[in-house]
Amino acid sequence: MNMSSLPKHTVKLETLGCKLNFSETATMQSLLAKQGIMPVAKGEIPDVCVVNTCSVTALADSKCRQHIRQLIRKYPDALMVVTGCYAQLKGKEIAEIPEVDIVLGSEHKAEIARYVLQWFKDRKQRTEVTPSLDIRSFSPSCDHGDRTRYWLKVQDGCDYWCSYCTIPAARGRSRSGTIAQLTAQASAVAADGGQEIVITGVNIGDFGKNTGEKFIDLLKALDDIEGIERYRISSIEPDLLTDEIIDFCARSRAFMPHFHIPLQSGSDPVLKLMRRHYDRQLFADKVQRCRELMPDCFIGVDVMVGTRGETPDLFEDSYDFIAGLEVQHLHVFPYSERPGTMALRIPYIVTQQDKQERAARMIALSDKKQAEFTRRYLNTVRPVLLEHGRGKGMMHGFTDNYIRVNVAPDMSLANQIVNVKLLSLNDDLSVDAQIIN
Repeated sequence: MNMSSLPKHTVKLETLGCKLNFSETATMQSLLAKQGIMPVAKGEIPDVCVVNTCSVTALADSKCRQHIRQLIRKYPDALMVVTGCYAQLKGKEIAEIPEVDIVLGSEHKAEIARYVLQWFKDRKQRTEVTPSLDIRSFSPSCDHGDRTRYWLKVQDGCDYWCSYCTIPAARGRSRSGTIAQLTAQASAVAADGGQEIVITGVNIGDFGKNTGEKFIDLLKALDDIEGIERYRISSIEPDLLTDEIIDFCARSRAFMPHFHIPLQSGSDPVLKLMRRHYDRQLFADKVQRCRELMPDCFIGVDVMVGTRGETPDLFEDSYDFIAGLEVQHLHVFPYSERPGTMALRIPYIVTQQDKQERAARMIALSDKKQAEFTRRYLNTVRPVLLEHGRGKGMMHGFTDNYIRVNVAPDMSLANQIVNVKLLSLNDDLSVDAQIIN
């Protein structure tokens, strides 16, 4: 393709929500760049704005609307494109926002370049793409956008239908790529000089449901690829985090001692109301096995507070259980009413004030746990993959066990794994460190 013949436009891409959204935004950036629509330089005005939205809570919806309107005010002449889960679930609501030009449902993200180019060709005022309710397509992707780490999308959709969740409606049924497709993409990353890949999806432990393959076999195949020094599993359901997977990661060449395992509640009665697929004993067993085989392992946990049915006693039960778990970080979010979910049938409703107070307690517990974990490694040496620097400030990176560090800038070390000595803990729970030659 003759790039000089392509139209010259710039794009500003914004992402709200999960790591899978970041992965898909990076892929959309690549698709647009192939058509001559390049990321806008700092300080310049973009021709196109793309917002990849989240809809996990009502607050997420509100933040999306607010973000869209802010971009419209800042760049009134730019083409405004909105996609993602919020666009899939509430496309008409977004289309009612003045100056939104294109609304793309989940099924149409891979076609974003075509819609953008068509808009510039025809100068249409509005284009609403009606989201498909039967989402079946899957396109494996592995991109990094403006970051050092790559995201490998291995799976999409979910068949669980937890009582509070709209993700199956936003993302469709569980489906995935094949091991052959995904290892080919990882090999391409290695050839491009990539060092770390984060494995993403909606319910990645469900990988292979439509292909007859298994997630553990994907992990083994990825571990064999020369050139990729680090893999991280972004999030995996506790009932799908098998002992075989934990055992393999513990002895593997490149999988880091780092897991993110959604818990949602430490109360068994609440887990039943949520229609989760495990009880808290199973969760505790998974954490214990990770700790036994990988003592330095960093474990992050999703926790929802204030869901319907969570009485004060059940919340305290959940809090006490989580306080006793040897996990390092809690991703805390208050329950939000989602139209069409089964949770709306549960009679006990938690007040907004109680939700906020419970969230604050869990966040404080998280900060305490993470600080205690990080202090254990002060004055020790750990390997860190340094991110590309932004400006003249400190460079950042993560240790193998996911401690965020700051080091003096040296752009020659970007995308390099170096040993650093961890020196001091900051208020934001990052660590100032010194590179060890």
